[in-house]
Amino acid sequence: MKQATSYIQKAVRWGLPAAFLLMSGCGKSFLDTPPQGKQPGEEFWKNAGDAAKAVNAMYANLHEWRQVGFAAVAVESLGSDDTEKGSSPGDASYLTKFDDFTVGATDGQVMDFWKGQYQQINFCNQVLDNVPQISMDENLKNRYLAEAKFIRAYAYFRLVRAYGDVPLRLRVPKDASEYNLPRTDKAEVWAAIEKDLTEAAAVLPPAYGPADLGRATKGAALSLHAKVAMYQKKWANVLGYTNEVTTLGYSLFPNYEQLFRIRNENAPESVFEIQCQFIPGNKDASNSQYSQIQGVRASVGGGWGFNVPTEQLVKAYEPNDPRRDATIIFRGETTPDGDIIPPLGDNPMYNQKSYVPFRLYVTGYNEGADQNVRVIRYAEVLLMQAEAANELGNATLALKSLNAVRARARGGNPAILPDVTTTDQAQLRLAIWQERRVELAMESDRYFDVIRQGRAATLFGPSGFVAGKNELWPVPQNEIDISAGTLTQNKGY
Repeated sequence: MKQATSYIQKAVRWGLPAAFLLMSGCGKSFLDTPPQGKQPGEEFWKNAGDAAKAVNAMYANLHEWRQVGFAAVAVESLGSDDTEKGSSPGDASYLTKFDDFTVGATDGQVMDFWKGQYQQINFCNQVLDNVPQISMDENLKNRYLAEAKFIRAYAYFRLVRAYGDVPLRLRVPKDASEYNLPRTDKAEVWAAIEKDLTEAAAVLPPAYGPADLGRATKGAALSLHAKVAMYQKKWANVLGYTNEVTTLGYSLFPNYEQLFRIRNENAPESVFEIQCQFIPGNKDASNSQYSQIQGVRASVGGGWGFNVPTEQLVKAYEPNDPRRDATIIFRGETTPDGDIIPPLGDNPMYNQKSYVPFRLYVTGYNEGADQNVRVIRYAEVLLMQAEAANELGNATLALKSLNAVRARARGGNPAILPDVTTTDQAQLRLAIWQERRVELAMESDRYFDVIRQGRAATLFGPSGFVAGKNELWPVPQNEIDISAGTLTQNKGY
């Protein structure tokens, strides 16, 4: 009997030119090109123009639905104590399974997140397999390959922290025998991620001109490498990579709330952002729903109201910390951009970091399609540096980096957010973890942060978290079935 085809098998069979049909007009600046017609695969991968199209499509895929929509919210955010499903109780009620840890292997969001990352990996692998053979400027070619390695590393980072052991595919399969891969031990996956990031950082420039703003940089590769090392507790490596990033010209944006507005995208604090853009006349290209699904759920706002802050997050902030009101839109308030939030509605609060002023909405398009997704900020680099320094016994550097983040947050008001002064390693560790919570709230880090810190059973246990099981999400059952048992399930599912 003919076997069904898994998503990974389907993904690697797709030729990039066909996938490029809907992707080529996406993104900002270097991605802002007219949509192209479908180009036969045998006519592609011929010249530098084809290489540019392929790389641009790779970036554009970063903001498609499976990358920034429900699947990403469910897998990377909803399990934490900072967020809950939101919207009305009956709307997408299946998302509550991530809130209370009752999600199973057949859940569609578990499958969509898996699909989304392997689709992204396929875009990268096609670039890495085909661009080397193109006759073009060697420096540009090498940069394109480095960009693909960075984005592939980012996709595998998202996969390994969500599922643990995952199939490691580092090239487009040459024949059918290479389609059905078993799960690779997570240590080997981490090693592959680190190899990609090391090679990318050696080639990528520290910055770009306006036409290429938003592409992966040396700082992005080093910062993601620091984060990867942090998850493995390789503290000397974390410190080394973050120390290097601090020499590359990044700085903290003075106004925390304004940092997340469209007009301040790709600011000096930005290390890597997923580039999104509203392109008039091109709905397929203006496809990001990151802001739409988290926007204020009211007739005036037009958002869907998912992934909302919890009361626990509200209480996590120190008195008068400006980051609380910069992170959370409260029902009944008037935003700094002048939008009046109705006092009544399904949810008492919403994510302000994904907020786009209502005047920027365009009828017939996804609300807030122009909003970039902040993936890594310089503030996080400083907090990773602080955590690594503390773990290595350097309290002086740890306090310097930690307090730099707090100083920006207080905005020159000495009456709030005083410097942390403790040099006790355990107390300082907790202070750094707390600072990560309030500084990076609603940015898809809290859930996996708490797990890597070993505190999930304590902090998430009241919501249903089971130690030894819920550190990972289930492998999609459909993929296991189609693999005829080559793929195995995570413990407890």
